[in-house]
Amino acid sequence: MADNALGDYLRARRESLRPDDVGLTEDGRRRLVSGLRREEVAALAGISSEYYVRLEQGRERHPSEQVVAAIARALLLAPASEEFLHRLVRPLPDRGYEPQQTREGAQRLAAFISALSTPALVHDRILDVIVANPLAGALSPSFHAGVNLVEAAFLDPRLRSLYVNWEEMTARLVSYLRAQAATPPLDPRLPDLVAGLIDRSSRFAELWGRHDVGATASGVNLLSHPEVGPIELNFERLCFAGSDHPVIVVYHAEPGSVSEAALARLTGVASAVTG
Repeated sequence: MADNALGDYLRARRESLRPDDVGLTEDGRRRLVSGLRREEVAALAGISSEYYVRLEQGRERHPSEQVVAAIARALLLAPASEEFLHRLVRPLPDRGYEPQQTREGAQRLAAFISALSTPALVHDRILDVIVANPLAGALSPSFHAGVNLVEAAFLDPRLRSLYVNWEEMTARLVSYLRAQAATPPLDPRLPDLVAGLIDRSSRFAELWGRHDVGATASGVNLLSHPEVGPIELNFERLCFAGSDHPVIVVYHAEPGSVSEAALARLTGVASAVTG
């Protein structure tokens, strides 16, 4: 995705930290950069400033595992972000991209998703919806086959109104997409998707530039649905054994909650539409 992906990532992580985040006190010098200085990261990692500068500038691309781990500690990287850093240094072999979804597989997924009594959908590596059940379609205008969830989140104004936690939701989607960008095989559609969103959405460009990485397996979304009112839904991402894609996303409400009642009313909306 970039000629100096390692350097770009280190720079973004460094600029996201303040001295007090890592236990440093201000030395009285005026800061000319946002976040930590390069020499501060180097000192925290126990390596020379010159070597760290070469890493950020792309003049050194093969630090040892020990150096990578030390830099991860210095930058306070979470486990998923540290794993991403290791992959940037030593990428997994790229065996070439092959679409995994067959027509028969899609039909089986559709049958499985339709049998569920809760909103559910299936997406691929770049978050294109492969199939969604009627209840999911009634929940969100983006939950329909052929819709890209990332594009919809940033470009469809209906999603901005639907999601009470829109900022959190969009940050989560971009960090998921970031993880896919560093995991071979690279989906050939991904660079164009990213480039298009950077041009069309300042919010996406900002989040993409932060280099946050993560493939959240579960979480909570807060929605203000135009027909059934407020809904708080948990979501779970499920993968098939032996493969990380396609991904099944299942939404569910807490038993006995107001949201469960709203979801029951939504079932009536979905039935009316499909009937």
